[in-house]
Amino acid sequence: MADLNVMGQRAEAAKYELQRLSAEEKSRTLRRAAGRLLERAEEILLANGEDIANGEKNGMHPGMIDRLRLTEKRIAAMAEGLEQIAELPDCIGEVMERFVRPNGMEIEKVRVPLGVIGIIYESRPNVTTDAFGLCFKTGNAAILKGGSDAIRSNIAIVNILRETLREEGMTQDAIQLIEDVDRQTAAEFMRLNRYVDVLIPRGGAGLIRSVVQNSTIPVIETGTGNCHVYVDKDADLNMAAEIIYNAKTQRIGVCNACESLVVHSAVREKFLPLLSQKLKPRKVELRGDERVREILPDECVPASEEDYGTEYLDYILSIKTVDSLEEAIAHINRYNTKHSECIVTENQEAAEKFLREVDAACVYVNVSTRFTDGFEFGFGAEIGISTQKLHARGPMGPRELTSYKYLIRGNGQVREL
Repeated sequence: MADLNVMGQRAEAAKYELQRLSAEEKSRTLRRAAGRLLERAEEILLANGEDIANGEKNGMHPGMIDRLRLTEKRIAAMAEGLEQIAELPDCIGEVMERFVRPNGMEIEKVRVPLGVIGIIYESRPNVTTDAFGLCFKTGNAAILKGGSDAIRSNIAIVNILRETLREEGMTQDAIQLIEDVDRQTAAEFMRLNRYVDVLIPRGGAGLIRSVVQNSTIPVIETGTGNCHVYVDKDADLNMAAEIIYNAKTQRIGVCNACESLVVHSAVREKFLPLLSQKLKPRKVELRGDERVREILPDECVPASEEDYGTEYLDYILSIKTVDSLEEAIAHINRYNTKHSECIVTENQEAAEKFLREVDAACVYVNVSTRFTDGFEFGFGAEIGISTQKLHARGPMGPRELTSYKYLIRGNGQVREL
């Protein structure tokens, strides 16, 4: 079993070393790490192939296999993410506010690292490089606990990153991987609050719920994605079909994929057959209410109440008919997971109402929900998509991995009352 206390002690020592690094030192190391990933892609793919074979042998869901799989293109994207993070402005030390009190005290509010960040995640080995890049850029040490399904991939990636740190004269304990996949180890990790400043779970609903319920470390909750697209009565229907096709089928195993469609009754007769034809080559199963099935009697099966709240991670789409924008917003706010929601409309007033009233981290007008991603938002990567409202919300880039402290300068002031 992993000695978590020793890992915690090493991370605590590393965080103080990392906080002393200059912006140039951090950027140079991230660029070197990106190059090493590309140079040793074959090594990573070999390890990932073993994880894929093991997952298929154990009957892993196709959506989870998709999350687990690495390709040369995906490794190149991981490297590009590190390059982008390297080029971002260094926010550590940024003066957020500065003011002078009547007694002459000068007060600055300055951005600082969180310290030691723990990340528990499933399946997606690209999270390993995202976590390293963002934590290193912001002067945070990282302790990672990936799932057993990606353990070989994660070990290969972390070994490359640690070797790069050593070559650059940096502490290798900027990133540590818990290789023990025992559930008891995960439970102990959640209680390592003596050393870990914040814990971020990234994975399915079960994992996130377990961390939120059992952790003694403050948690930033990243949520599952029951994401909706609402096709308004004033929508460009061809645009709507293209957006839904992309949001539903481009990658099924991601949290920003569209899982549920809401259609205004005024356009259902024209739009539903158009969408059905668009999705047919990808064999998407449609589950709709009675009014949907009136239009698509042979292409759509009945939807249950449970369907409207399900993150499928599969080629399945639930469909709900509504008679107004207000009904659409109410339906989405009832069933969504506060992740990403979209309206397709040419009506500016309807778009603004949707933006104001839908309760989600990311709300789109005429854009696929697949863009909820730190890379696409210009953050280089993200540590996760926060669906909570305290501290961070939406794609979590460098600034979301910081706190702040107050620096007070004076010339002998003392308090009298």
